[in-house]
Amino acid sequence: QTCHVLQTSKPGVIREGELEKRSDSLFQLWKKKLVVLTKDSLSLFPDGHKRAKGKELGFGSILKVDCVERTGKYIYFTIVTKDRKEIDFRCPDQSCWNASITMALIDFQNKRAIQDFKSRQEMEQAAGTQERRLARAP
Repeated sequence: QTCHVLQTSKPGVIREGELEKRSDSLFQLWKKKLVVLTKDSLSLFPDGHKRAKGKELGFGSILKVDCVERTGKYIYFTIVTKDRKEIDFRCPDQSCWNASITMALIDFQNKRAIQDFKSRQEMEQAAGTQERRLARAP
């Protein structure tokens, strides 16, 4: 299976294209959305137009991409937010949107973990320096 990924030349944008999102309505219809994937978020625009106000799913609020299921025509997947909301999507089998979103999310989470680790190290070093100064005080 090969993925057909259309890259974009827009700065900060990893990928742009079309996904279908299951609506929250009673009938749970699939609605096409224009989606823009960046290193920090996934933005959804209704009816394929960026003129309308989009909904941004920041990676800081996303826990994981889950429940990947492949049928003959589509790949179905769920984005789970940190407040446990589940948002269902589907994409054509060859588009591999689920993989693109997962990779961008993992990259974001890895960078966040490294930043958190460095911040903790700096705070510990600063605390250690403060303790040494106090130990030397008369």
